[in-house]
Amino acid sequence: MTEKIRQDKIVIFGAGKIGRSFIGQLFSRGGYEIVFVDVFKSLIDELNIRGNYKVIIKSEQEEILVITNVRGVHVDDSENVAFEVATADIVAVSVGLHGLKDIMPLLAKGLQQRFAIDKHSALDIIIAENMRNADTFFREELGKVLPEDYPLETLVGLVETSIGKMVPIMLKKDMEEDILQVFAEPYNTLILDKKAFKNTIPQIDGLSPKVNMKAWVDRKLFIHNLGHAATAYIGYLYNPGFIYLYEALAVQDVHDLVRETMEQSADILMQKYPEEFSKEDLTNHITDLLERFQNKALGDTIYRVGCDLIRKLGPEDRLSGAIRAAILYDLPYSKILYSLLCGFHFRAFDENSKMLPQDLEFVQFYKKGIEYVLTSICGFDPVQDSHLYENARAIDEELSI
Repeated sequence: MTEKIRQDKIVIFGAGKIGRSFIGQLFSRGGYEIVFVDVFKSLIDELNIRGNYKVIIKSEQEEILVITNVRGVHVDDSENVAFEVATADIVAVSVGLHGLKDIMPLLAKGLQQRFAIDKHSALDIIIAENMRNADTFFREELGKVLPEDYPLETLVGLVETSIGKMVPIMLKKDMEEDILQVFAEPYNTLILDKKAFKNTIPQIDGLSPKVNMKAWVDRKLFIHNLGHAATAYIGYLYNPGFIYLYEALAVQDVHDLVRETMEQSADILMQKYPEEFSKEDLTNHITDLLERFQNKALGDTIYRVGCDLIRKLGPEDRLSGAIRAAILYDLPYSKILYSLLCGFHFRAFDENSKMLPQDLEFVQFYKKGIEYVLTSICGFDPVQDSHLYENARAIDEELSI
């Protein structure tokens, strides 16, 4: 293998749904060779046999994209993984939060090998994970496994993203039919941190660099994620028999209340980031999201969108986090609080009639009273936020009837 840095190769850690349907698709169509690194050996083997895979765009009219110039390396082949990183033009990571720490030694090995090839060649790492302060996390974790004298701040661009793409449900039969095919919605915009790049930003359709990345991460959390959760929680309370998001949003009262909740959060974002967002921009974004939420081809379920209550109702997450910001700016949050309380009553189960174990744990917390949940799960203060507690009790009584 020739140790030469190539200008047209991206290494993507994680050949999952976002890796293949989003990052891989964008860069392949932009002329890059795609090298996936993954733990799933049979998938990697099949990528190397075929050199391509299909992305099925799910909408009113189905479209098939063939993603070419693709190969893979198994994560256990650390020598080859390091070589691919060392010689890549750019790297992306989409392995999920639980897999991040496992790939840090591989990234570090590749970075050191790259340094040996060219001491001045920086590498940008696109962090395609839905996490806040992802750059800080990567900087700390890479710092633990790189030599102390490695110039991390100079040679590594840690590029945060906001992943707004929704991945349609794939059934077992879909995956058995073709191990490489992946479903996707038409939306194809990757928002990323313009200031974090060390090299020239790739000129690829679909990349949308932003200067104030924190604002766009918050937009994803407090409008997209918040709207998703509000739909699931309000929809479930309206009719526990609903399975899909589009069923809930077909009810005008539910649709209107979800929209009002998202608009209330939009007002908070405009107050927090007045130079970044306008009323018109956020109103159009909400309209677009509500249309996308109703895409029947996504097959998105109320259970999937609403479950994991302890996390999704947590202090910094979509609903509680928005309320906390509203309190800070002295703005209304009544609709968001209503959605939060609907979440307290969320008891949806999967296709096997089972609730998520963490949600069963949440039910036990709720039995201790809403004050306990507001304090212990949502992180509010019963003294400082006494007005919120008073309003929450009234809503909870109404929902319990």
